[in-house]
Amino acid sequence: MMNGVLTAGGTVTVGLVKAGRTKVRYPAVVTHDDGTRVVVRAPWAGAGPRDFGFVRFEDGDVFTEHYWRDRWYAVKEVRDASGTLKGWYCDVTRPARVEAGALVVEDLDLDLWVSADGATVLRLDEDEFADSGLDARDPAAARAAREALDELEALARSGGLGGLLA
Repeated sequence: MMNGVLTAGGTVTVGLVKAGRTKVRYPAVVTHDDGTRVVVRAPWAGAGPRDFGFVRFEDGDVFTEHYWRDRWYAVKEVRDASGTLKGWYCDVTRPARVEAGALVVEDLDLDLWVSADGATVLRLDEDEFADSGLDARDPAAARAAREALDELEALARSGGLGGLLA
């Protein structure tokens, strides 16, 4: 790591923070960092499979995760063990930051799922976001979060997620 930029081929711990607490931490391999966008690759970090109804994450799945230091979201390309694309799971977050060699991302509850064929685009957890109290605590962040979700949805519906990740 040099000047907060992570070295491609190196490992980093990704820490997802929610409501001030670390939700999950897992190791990932850095594939790209240009000082603005960080891309890491990691296996499914859950304790066993998780079925969301619209997708199932399980052992063997590989996530290629794109984080930005200047955008309010992260996009995770999900592939199964054979390399078949399942889709993209998008998290609305505060901009990513590198702290003490770890990539830290604050989850703001809003999510978007886009199926591999692009036919299914689902806005997720809007009720959790409403209940989070972010509107009262930090109205500017709440507005940025909603705008990020709208931007991701518009990109997904226009087939633009691939261009975002190139």
